[in-house]
Amino acid sequence: MMETKQPIVDIKDVTLAYTQNKAVLEKVSFELPSHKIIGIIGPNGAGKSTLLKAAMGLIPCQKGEIKLFGEPVYKVRKRISYVPQKESVDWDFPASVFDIALLGRYNRLGFFERPNKQDKAIAMQCLEELGMAHLAKRQIGALSGGQQQRVFLARALAQDAELYFMDEPFTGIDVTTEQIVINLLKNMVKAGKTIVVVHHDLGSIYNYFDWLVLLNQTVIAVGDTKEVFTASLLEKTYGNRLPCFQNYANSAP
Repeated sequence: MMETKQPIVDIKDVTLAYTQNKAVLEKVSFELPSHKIIGIIGPNGAGKSTLLKAAMGLIPCQKGEIKLFGEPVYKVRKRISYVPQKESVDWDFPASVFDIALLGRYNRLGFFERPNKQDKAIAMQCLEELGMAHLAKRQIGALSGGQQQRVFLARALAQDAELYFMDEPFTGIDVTTEQIVINLLKNMVKAGKTIVVVHHDLGSIYNYFDWLVLLNQTVIAVGDTKEVFTASLLEKTYGNRLPCFQNYANSAP
């Protein structure tokens, strides 16, 4: 599938602050291409998760604008999926693994519609792809951290969106789950999807991401991973919070 000329994500001069005295994001501008796995990296407090929430329209921008597919988010919400951090989810909610996966189909239903047999089959198929179908009846709070993450990825997969925002999807999961997830994401990109991931493990950058955004309250660099994942740009992004830049940068296999 050919990439579109129009950027799939277009962020222009965005400033966002939770208080009047301190901006979380300031004058952030960049564009992202389609059909890639894109990583957003930066130190704690850099505004990475905040940026995803703003892109989804979950929090307002004080200045600037964000367009997805060339439109405001409210016009294209059905084309977008969001996987939040695990810490933001109420795992005591009385829902089964299958219930959560099936939620991914609801954005395609009318106001009074209920999921039909096809929707349920798609939800189960997505659980199968993530190795979770055998736990379909289990309550989500009874799962391990890795299993919980697989379930929420199954929900996102069931939505069949075009653009996915994922906030730290690899945090707190085992090596097996991480490999399952990254293989799934790469297959999704081959099928024409675009995936934007907030990520913290710099050791896996080259293996996971085609494109990078280096962020620390403002944009440090955006571009092809091989071009922007360098010692000098990492130092600008992390300052003295990353002890050895050369161990990570310029270390492509």
